[in-house]
Amino acid sequence: MATEGKERSGADQGLKRILGPVDATCIVIGAIIGVGIFFTPTQVAQLAESGGMALTAWAIGGAIALMGALTFAELGGLYPRTGGQYDILRDAYSPLPAFLFVFCNATAIQAGAIAVIAIICAKHLGVAIGNEITGTFALTLSAAGLIVGLTAANALGVRWGSRIQNLTVYFKVLTLIVVTILAIMFDAPVTEVVASESTEQSDSGRAPIVLIFAALVPAFFAFGGWQSALWMAGEIRQPKRNVPLAIVGGVLVVVTIYLLVNWAYLRLLGYDGVVGSQTLAADAVAKAWPNIGRRVAGAAVAVSAFGVLNAQLLGGPRLIYSMANDGRFFRLFARINTRFRTPLTAIVLLGFMALVLLFAAAAGGNIVEKLTTGVVFFDSVFFALTGLALIVLRKRRPRAERPVRVPGYPVVPLLFVLGELCIFAGALFYSEHRITVLIGIGWILGATLLYFLCFYGPRRQ
Repeated sequence: MATEGKERSGADQGLKRILGPVDATCIVIGAIIGVGIFFTPTQVAQLAESGGMALTAWAIGGAIALMGALTFAELGGLYPRTGGQYDILRDAYSPLPAFLFVFCNATAIQAGAIAVIAIICAKHLGVAIGNEITGTFALTLSAAGLIVGLTAANALGVRWGSRIQNLTVYFKVLTLIVVTILAIMFDAPVTEVVASESTEQSDSGRAPIVLIFAALVPAFFAFGGWQSALWMAGEIRQPKRNVPLAIVGGVLVVVTIYLLVNWAYLRLLGYDGVVGSQTLAADAVAKAWPNIGRRVAGAAVAVSAFGVLNAQLLGGPRLIYSMANDGRFFRLFARINTRFRTPLTAIVLLGFMALVLLFAAAAGGNIVEKLTTGVVFFDSVFFALTGLALIVLRKRRPRAERPVRVPGYPVVPLLFVLGELCIFAGALFYSEHRITVLIGIGWILGATLLYFLCFYGPRRQ
């Protein structure tokens, strides 16, 4: 039997509802367009084994994201408060899945994303200043320095962090639009847009559906983030209306931009150029704007990555704090620092876990690929659970106010869940991803043991 627990609102936690619909939509767009679109197209193309299949994977990923946005829109109207996704899983199932979500988010999903973002930021900073960082050790130390610096900054205050996030959203969108415009203007032979006829054939002999499943894993790393509106709902005005609008509107904008920019990458660099690129956006811009394009694009990507890195450390600790405040995590992480008015311990936990994953992945090689796969694996599990929670809550709370209802219910949420399971299957059955997935399964089992040892039973307030 699910434990409903105490209803928590933004006001209950001392938060003010000051964000309007445009602000909320920018939060969604900013959370989704991180750094994934600047490097995952290379991995998608490698796994898809052709330009056409890569674009198909991006289109399918966009369709799954849109169905997820519609599903989360109804849930956002039903739970218009901070840490809403934790409450959704708790009320639909039990405290255990909600605990696993927040714990895995803090120790794997967001921590892994922070590590990836820091690496991309450091790499593109090198491009921007004309001194590229190539060695794994130097790149890892540079990324670690960014994580430590921004963890400390967010622990000391959040005012400047919110301003950085707003500015970097514009940088990200502008950079991707510029890449698309350059591709439209670029006089490239048609044969360079996707791949040569020989490249289009699968060298591995794998069936097309297997290639698509595998390619969806890195593609969906770039799509995750619309759930951030659920975490921030306690600070959004008229959340029952504006949270659903922000989720759906933000995802529509992102899917459109992603499809355009992936076509642009292929047109500017060709399939082989996309597969071989280490700094994709910079290489693409340099193709059409060779003198300073690479450095300008590198700077834009670095600024974008810096903003997302800051946003992760700004918003992620809210879930940790909310769960601890609900009595399902160590009370230490429910504390607000009296001097800086920040959830200091929750911020430090997230920063520390990001460093652990960064150095662990660096020690094993293929650092970005391993972290990306781990993040998408965990995300797919909890996205699927959250999608199914809509169906559970429709039955469990039939009279609850629902300002927004999913069109095509229950087909749309079920298709979203099926899509997430396909992504999970792609990670599990593609041999290069398998070890990371098995580690992820072990991590969830370990978190379950921690829950029963420390947090099972009546809520501890």
